[in-house]
Amino acid sequence: MKAHYQDPAQIRRRRIEAGLTQEALAKQAKVSKAHISMIERGAAGASAPLLSRLAEALKCESADLMPPPANPARATA
Repeated sequence: MKAHYQDPAQIRRRRIEAGLTQEALAKQAKVSKAHISMIERGAAGASAPLLSRLAEALKCESADLMPPPANPARATA
């Protein structure tokens, strides 16, 4: 079981909206293009410092790269 805290779809969506390639995002976040690809596919996680660098490169908050909170009202319904 993988315990990744970021939302791969959010990272990919924000990268595309920012007009960045995986290579450009990787350069700004100081990681390899392969690592960005793995994060976007959910095959790898991002550390807190890396999430911070990704958020800075994508001009958003780290929390914007996380999955939405679970809705407890739906879980009990």
